[in-house]
Amino acid sequence: MKEGIHPKYYQAKVKCHCGNEFVVGSTVPEITVEICSKCHPFYTGQQKAVTARGRIEKFNRKYNLGGQN
Repeated sequence: MKEGIHPKYYQAKVKCHCGNEFVVGSTVPEITVEICSKCHPFYTGQQKAVTARGRIEKFNRKYNLGGQN
């Protein structure tokens, strides 16, 4: 690697609004995020699959794909 052209590399502490903290490699020493894997609905199991199911059914009805002739 060339000397003097690369940014300094830190073991950055990531702080979430929910209070969770973890360490990652970054070019900035501290990172603040609004949502992380501890509080995101997809990872906590609180996300509703109903909305996706409705979109799939709508697609199938639109293109007449549900085995209905």
